Amino acid sequence: MRTTAFCAALSGALALTALSVPAAQADTVVGDTTVSNIVVNGGKDVVIGTTNKVTFKVTFTASDPSGVEDGESYLYKGTWSDPSAFWSDDRDEDTTCATGTKVTCTTTYTITPEYDLNHDAYAGAWRAGAYAKANDGNSAKKTNLGGFSLKRYAKLTVNASPEPVTKGKTITVSGKLIRAGWNDHKYHGYTSQPVKLQFRKAGTSTYSTVKTVNTNGYGDLKTTVTASTDGYWRYYFPGTSTTASATATGDFVDVK
Repeated sequence: MRTTAFCAALSGALALTALSVPAAQADTVVGDTTVSNIVVNGGKDVVIGTTNKVTFKVTFTASDPSGVEDGESYLYKGTWSDPSAFWSDDRDEDTTCATGTKVTCTTTYTITPEYDLNHDAYAGAWRAGAYAKANDGNSAKKTNLGGFSLKRYAKLTVNASPEPVTKGKTITVSGKLIRAGWNDHKYHGYTSQPVKLQFRKAGTSTYSTVKTVNTNGYGDLKTTVTASTDGYWRYYFPGTSTTASATATGDFVDVK
């Protein structure tokens, strides 16, 4: 069985453990306790760079006629029986459950990339599960209740020149797409990626896609367009399954 730990040091409520997770013990229900409706980060991707701490919440519903005593959430990449990475609440007090017979439980996870992420391969699809214990001793543990995407943060730049330019002349639009590397906690060019070149006419608020440009082996972008009117040029990267979207700040070109 393959198990992986991110690192030796962990932050906040985050507990990444190298452990065996036998398939036979994946889903266990004792009595009439239930867990359901798990949501990670409000349904949005979890996007992490190279240095900044990222905090997000996991919520799920727990119920039992005798009342819910406490709960716990689990996040894992791969399958429950053979995870390549695993996070869980390591202390009961890290997950808080409201009082009642059907309640919302909330876990807050804090990730510091330098300590908690050391492999680019952790980016991509993750699954989520939950556990609840009732006041009468009954309990429920369910895996694969939901999922989310853990993505590498991306940055995108643009430079349109010359400025100003004569109408009908050529504008060269350059840029660079980089993304967070969790192996070394540095940013690297994202190669061979389709990026949209967009234009917004001065006095308007909407960008339109002019063409798609692919990054080269260093993450660089370069293309030419014909100058027609004053406006802003930018690059937009829609993202991938492992990397977040990125938008460059528009670069204004005055057309004479």
